Amino acid sequence: MAECKALRTSTATAVSACKALRMTREHILSVLHDEPAFSGLFMQFMLRRGIRTQADLVDQLFNSSERRLARTLLLMADFGKPGEPEPLIPYVTQETLAEMIGTNPLAGSFS
Repeated sequence: MAECKALRTSTATAVSACKALRMTREHILSVLHDEPAFSGLFMQFMLRRGIRTQADLVDQLFNSSERRLARTLLLMADFGKPGEPEPLIPYVTQETLAEMIGTNPLAGSFS
């Protein structure tokens, strides 16, 4: 895995303000080795990401597009998480929602 030179062919779209930082592989490995706090946070992130990816795959395989849409909207609203609910959900087009649930915009239109 450490020698993998895979080309990333997908894109990401931020739904809120964010900053992206590009780091070399060697620098990331150095930080993971030298900073235990960062290493722990990074491992938590990777585990949660793996679990989320697995849940998304199961969702895609076994649920209707309506259920996938409902799940996506609940995830965007942080439903079921402790603390104050987020009062604003960023504007998302029907095309973006359709991509998020794995369908075309026409099938993702439930209005």
